Amino acid sequence: MTDYTIISKFRNKEQCEYLVGKIREKGKTCYNFCDSPADPNNPGGEPEEQMKVFEGVTDFFNDEYYQHVFEKDLEGLKNAETVIMLLPAGNATHMEAGIAFGLGKNLVMIGEPEKSETLYLMFKKRYGNIEEFLNSL
Repeated sequence: MTDYTIISKFRNKEQCEYLVGKIREKGKTCYNFCDSPADPNNPGGEPEEQMKVFEGVTDFFNDEYYQHVFEKDLEGLKNAETVIMLLPAGNATHMEAGIAFGLGKNLVMIGEPEKSETLYLMFKKRYGNIEEFLNSL
C-alpha cells in the first residue's frame, strides 16, 4: 500500500515529478506513473515527443506496452490510500479518477478545473496549487 498515487497528463511530467519528490521528502510513499515512459524507445525524450509516439500507436488494444502501462497504473490506483489528480488532466486521467472513486479511495484535486462539472464533487479535498497541498501534509 502506498500513501499516494498521482494521476495527471504525461505532458505534465515536470510538475508530477516535482510533486512526487516533495511528497517523498515528507516521508510519504507515492506511485509515480511517469516512471513508465510514454515512448519506451526514447525514455529520456521530452514529454511532448514521447506522447506523439504513444498516441500514434494505431492498434493500442493489442499493443504489449500499452497493456503493461495499463496494468502498472491500475495497480498504482488499487494500492494507494489517496489519489491526487493534478490538473491539467486529460480524458485518461478523468477515467482513472472514476476508477479510484469506485474503489473507495480518498480523492484530492490540485489545480483549477477548466469548467464546472458535477463529478468533480467526488474530490473531497481541493487545493489551488501544489504548494497549498504540500503545506497541508
